[in-house]
Amino acid sequence: MKEDPQIDVSILIVSYNTREMTLECIASIYEQTTSHRIQVIVLDNDSKDGSAEAIAARFPDVELIASRENHGFARGNNVASLRSKGRRTLLLNPDTVILDRAIDRLLDFADGHPEHRLWGGRHCFADGSINTFNCFRDYSVWSTFCSALGLNRIFSGSSAFNPRPYPGYDRMSTREVEVVTGCYLLIDTELWKELEGFDPEFFMFAEEVDLCRRARDAGARPIINAESLIVHHGGGSAPSRSIERRIQLFRAERQYYRKHMGGIRSFLACMFSEMRIIRLAILGSLMQLVTRRKNPRASLELIRRRREWS
Repeated sequence: MKEDPQIDVSILIVSYNTREMTLECIASIYEQTTSHRIQVIVLDNDSKDGSAEAIAARFPDVELIASRENHGFARGNNVASLRSKGRRTLLLNPDTVILDRAIDRLLDFADGHPEHRLWGGRHCFADGSINTFNCFRDYSVWSTFCSALGLNRIFSGSSAFNPRPYPGYDRMSTREVEVVTGCYLLIDTELWKELEGFDPEFFMFAEEVDLCRRARDAGARPIINAESLIVHHGGGSAPSRSIERRIQLFRAERQYYRKHMGGIRSFLACMFSEMRIIRLAILGSLMQLVTRRKNPRASLELIRRRREWS
């Protein structure tokens, strides 16, 4: 779709069984975004909780795509972006709430620093505490090795052994980062089109790592604006520790290694990833035996379903 210079930003929301959260998110967008012209596009991934009907009834100005299939996060955003008219595109999770004109602030910052081409903001939980999931470093063989041995947990405050979440960064200042989390990511629509959006091979997880990697290769310099603050609840569509969610995460990570690392680096990263999964499964089973929970071998499900993530 052709860009409309009068629309500052197209806001894309991909929802899946998050009706109440999605409604709260959309309401906060309209309430808190007052100085820019916006286009809100929601793609609902065949939710069974009445999400599409509730959105259509409460927000008739939203461009709603009620899909009959679950596209996942990456492909869902690609489909929704086909309707984008804004000069910039904002990817926004349905489990977020806009605070204190956050989108206006982020757009103003982008206008003042257009050379970055990709921007993010600060996140907090509902109680106001900082949610550090707004940015992180790229995957590397070293970070995967540290995760395999659990060094990232043992030395969680060390940037050497736990490099990915920027442990020394308190999120209270503006700084360049390698990856902006896809739940609140602003990008020039021209760059989004140049990159052809997300790689649809990533159903869920790692898609923003891949996008930011390709954006950096194209000259973008992702940056976090600390003045733009949102609530990000996290895990709105699935339990954060469910087996299915873990399988999707491990599969996505290995896809990324094979796509961007290649050769011996990809082999090592995949090997360390498998070591981590085996460690987690064994530790989980031991914990269940100690606590005498039912079905003590449940954590070994990850190993039994190796084909699905390898």
